[in-house]
Order: sequence, then structure tokens, then C-alpha cells
Amino acid sequence: MKEKVNIAPGKKVLTGNPATDMPSQPPLTSFPVYDRSRLPEPGTDLFQGAVFLVDKPLGWSSFDVVKFLRGRIRIRKTGHAGTLDPLATGLLIICCGKATKSISTIQDLPKRYLAEVRLGASTPSQDSATQPDGHAPFAHVTEEKVREVLSDQFSGKIRQIPPMYSALWKDGKRLYTYARKGQEVERDPREVEIHDLKITSFREDRLELDVLCSKGTYVRTLAHDLGKALGTLAHLTALRRTAIGPYQADEAAQIEQVRSFFEQGA
Repeated sequence: MKEKVNIAPGKKVLTGNPATDMPSQPPLTSFPVYDRSRLPEPGTDLFQGAVFLVDKPLGWSSFDVVKFLRGRIRIRKTGHAGTLDPLATGLLIICCGKATKSISTIQDLPKRYLAEVRLGASTPSQDSATQPDGHAPFAHVTEEKVREVLSDQFSGKIRQIPPMYSALWKDGKRLYTYARKGQEVERDPREVEIHDLKITSFREDRLELDVLCSKGTYVRTLAHDLGKALGTLAHLTALRRTAIGPYQADEAAQIEQVRSFFEQGA
């Protein structure tokens, strides 16, 4: 368990590991952080504040994980610090009690993802949650071309148009309510920042990317826009959040570990 996570402002420590070489950040929280190495001892007053690192399973919504943990720690004031779609896995940070005051601070941290992109097909949701609605040739796409496009068009501050299949509000309704009716409405582009973007694998129609980005970045929109920039179509087929600031998915507790821990302590 980490009692305090403090990173000196303006200081960046490079380890050679892309999962840990995150942009420098100010101190995060003075609350205890529980992960796979240690969970709270019986009798711990979690209402005073605690942060949990949990590895969200495939198919679970972020709220499913919050509800699961809330039912075991029995602290009503519990929430997560950054949504993951049901089809994504990886690090979900959950705060309870007085630590919920740290949620906005954690949300502002850069996020790192491992993303799998399929070339040659697009979907309405920009990921594998919906069936392909378009196909295009992709044989002309080379790894060299992908690197060139990533460097020229997907580095630093960029603008994204949020996907229709998202929870953003438009005229009093969530965007996905329009999308599910086959409707498309105008969305304002939003500025996000890509701190680092690397190819980790490229084979046939599959591209794997390591993405370090700012709050508010839609990685599936990144995949969609990348396909267009390459002269083809593309969508996201898998996504794993590997880090939020200095917090790592490798440190996160598994759902079954949490379940077993609290059942034994009951």
C-alpha cells in the first residue's frame, strides 16, 4: 500500500519504460492507496478516505465496479476517477469517503492506453460494440506510412469530434440516445493533447498503439480519424488502460482478489 504519492512539480524521472515515463505532476493525494499488494485491514475507517486501484474486467461498466466495491467496503460515498467503456479493461481508480475530493485531481492526470485498431472497416460506435458499416482497401498502408501520419497529424494538441455513441449531452439528451435511433447531430470539436503515440505491433489489418494522452481523449475516435488519415477506414477492437499518472494497471487489484479478500474478512 502506498500511504502518499508525491511527485515533485517539474521533475520527470525516466525509467526507459513507456508505461511509467509519464509527464511530471504535482502531489496527488494524502489518502492511502490500496492495490493488489495490500487491501485495507479489518476495522480500517475508510470513511476518512481511501483510493483503490482496480483492474476493470471486460464487459463490466465502470459503475459496475464502483457498485461492486461499494457493497463490500460499505461506504456510500464512493466513485471512480475516469470512465472506461464496458469493452475496455485496465486501471480504474476508485475513491471513497473523504478521498472523493481527489477525484477531479486524478481525472486531470494523463492516461496511457494500449489500443488495438483494425484497418479496412468502420463502425458507427468507432469500436467493436457495433457492426461494421463501411469497408475500404488498406493494402497501401505501411508501417512507415502510419509512423509518418502519427507524427504529422496526431502529436501534441489536436481536435476531436466526440463520437455519437458517447455520454456527452446535446440539447438535454445523451448523444448515444440519438445514435441508437440512427440519428446524427452536430458536435463541437474538442481540443485534447497526445503526449506520446507509438506503434507496438503491425500485422496485416491489425495495428497496436501505445497512447499517452490528456483527459477527454477518445481513443476510438483516434482510431477512426487515423483510418481516414491513412486513406482507409478503421475502428478500435480492444483497449486497455495501463496507467493514470503514476498509477499503473500492473499494480491494480483484480476483481476476484477483492471479492475473496472481503469474503474472508466477513
